[in-house]
Amino acid sequence: MTTTTDVTLIGLGPMGQAMVHTFLRHGHSVTVWNRTANRADDVVAAGAVRADSPAAALAASELVVLSLTDYRAMYDILGSATDALAGRVVVNLSSDTPARTREASAWLAGHGAALIAGGVMVPAPLVGTENAYVFYSGPKEVFTTHEPVLRLLGRPDYLGEDPILAQLYYQAQLTIFLTSLSAYLQAAALMEAEGVPPREFLRYAVDNFDTISPFLAETVEELEKRSYPGHLSTATMMGATADHIVAASKEAGVDVALPEAIRSHYDRAIAAGHGNDNWTSLWEVVRARG
Repeated sequence: MTTTTDVTLIGLGPMGQAMVHTFLRHGHSVTVWNRTANRADDVVAAGAVRADSPAAALAASELVVLSLTDYRAMYDILGSATDALAGRVVVNLSSDTPARTREASAWLAGHGAALIAGGVMVPAPLVGTENAYVFYSGPKEVFTTHEPVLRLLGRPDYLGEDPILAQLYYQAQLTIFLTSLSAYLQAAALMEAEGVPPREFLRYAVDNFDTISPFLAETVEELEKRSYPGHLSTATMMGATADHIVAASKEAGVDVALPEAIRSHYDRAIAAGHGNDNWTSLWEVVRARG
């Protein structure tokens, strides 16, 4: 198959634009397409080639990178150009669920294309830097062929042949990230409601975040054993703290959705008989059944 460019990139939000500029800086020819056409203006000025349709964008390159809101957007865009999918490697770096990723893999295979699923684990300004890394999963041979180009976006972390793996790891990481950010806002709102500016609280929040990661290795051991010794803390003790956080938030007039959700974990763990177990016994509440 003859290709007229090195990479096609579809989806030119901040992340997509960062990817295009990264490829261009490393001397690759890049064809782009975006539903809002003027979003391509800056990258075209930097040297990218604007395709006039999704089919033309697919025709330009064997390697096609998608940076879209979700997998539904992939169908919306490529559904009218399925004849141009044969022989293409679609690297979908959009966010969605593992199940939808598996469906997308089958859909693309039905049109003669291969899916490499991915998740970029840095914000747009860090794409292509030494701090960037990207989860990938899908056919090993296909990934290996295109890994030198994909490596430009960030350190590639290939997880295996099952297409859902990259999305699974990506969503798990985002679960920690988004919940942590909301927890910080909750705490800062509690402080601000009582007259303490967020900046004054900042150094204490940073210190708190920095002390959490050392707990994880011991936590994993307890989860694996499903044994939760309560010699240092118990679900009852931690649950009382969770209740105090809800009460303090109500007194301050700040939103209580997050602290109430956390309290519910403790309430249910205690109700299930884990009151004298460590807080890690919440695992029995949050893990999948069956």
